[in-house]
Amino acid sequence: MAVTGVSLSGQERTFHQDEIIVSKTDLKGQITYANDVFLRVSGFTEEELLGRPHNIVRHPDMPRCVYKMLWDRIQAGNEIFAYVINRAKNGDHYWVFAHVTPVFGRDRAITGYHSSRRLPARKAVEAATGLYALLRAEEAKHTDRSTAMAAAGALLGNILRDKGTTYDEFVFSL
Repeated sequence: MAVTGVSLSGQERTFHQDEIIVSKTDLKGQITYANDVFLRVSGFTEEELLGRPHNIVRHPDMPRCVYKMLWDRIQAGNEIFAYVINRAKNGDHYWVFAHVTPVFGRDRAITGYHSSRRLPARKAVEAATGLYALLRAEEAKHTDRSTAMAAAGALLGNILRDKGTTYDEFVFSL
């Protein structure tokens, strides 16, 4: 449920490199907490975010296969780091370097998810922009969403294999 009816502005928002955007969600990705930095950068009020799906800030330039990989990792109980482009309420965009982790209850069952996002280096944004364009182009070749995500995920796997690296190593090399 991304922002609908709002055109992309082409304007990039930023935040201070010492700031951290923080949010928490339940198991279904519904926002249960958003810090002041998230509110300011996204342009949403707390009332507009709480209880809404986190994909309210999904930018159409973000490949679906990266989100699938993210969800697969955290639902399996693992953390993930990823470069993400988000859309603000008014159509602006902002890049983040996200660290997403599952939150565990006393019985070690996952009870939700926590995301801390920092301002990424410009070099990393440029690399991610090029890679994401390739992945979106692959996704666009397929009408079925699942097939599109699988094809783009396979392309990402091939790119990483050709570079002789893992996803995690690649992300930290940018």
